[in-house]
Amino acid sequence: MFKKFHPSSDVAGQTSVKSSVQRSIRSSLLSQWKIDPETLEQIWPKKEPLTLVKCREHISIFTLHGEPLFFQHFDGPFFPTLRLLHKYPFVLPMVRIDRGAIRFLLAGAHMMCPGMTSAGGYLPPAESALPVGTPVAIHAEGKEHAVGIGITKMDTEEMKKVNKGIGVETVTYIGDDFWALQTL
Repeated sequence: MFKKFHPSSDVAGQTSVKSSVQRSIRSSLLSQWKIDPETLEQIWPKKEPLTLVKCREHISIFTLHGEPLFFQHFDGPFFPTLRLLHKYPFVLPMVRIDRGAIRFLLAGAHMMCPGMTSAGGYLPPAESALPVGTPVAIHAEGKEHAVGIGITKMDTEEMKKVNKGIGVETVTYIGDDFWALQTL
């Protein structure tokens, strides 16, 4: 999504978000992410105004004082930025890829099932299986922080059974143009 992202050409405009819209975004974040209201208050204080940056391909980036906090594609789920995910790693559920898949992820490829079902990979156990369309933090074997964010294309139990095809569609990753962006 952000493989080739340049603020000078891809940003259509910036607007302040109305307080009523901010309240609905807050409630959506609390329901989508695994956070409590106090943590959300640390990330985005209630009294602070949020700015919506509209970009090409229907991407909406929400910033606080110019720093991107989270983004959305069309009316899909809210994704935290990787920088925010590094500060609050518990926000999204985690999947892990093995060492062999790291170079493909850093080139922008989607994550295939074998990379997550092999010895170095990790998928949640059956009792906490993730359904299709769940935003996930993509960790890499041997690395401390998430190296990417994606969305599941099949549920995790199906990934284990089928063990081929795209399991997680990569949305953003370390090294893409959005990662390099500090402020908007």
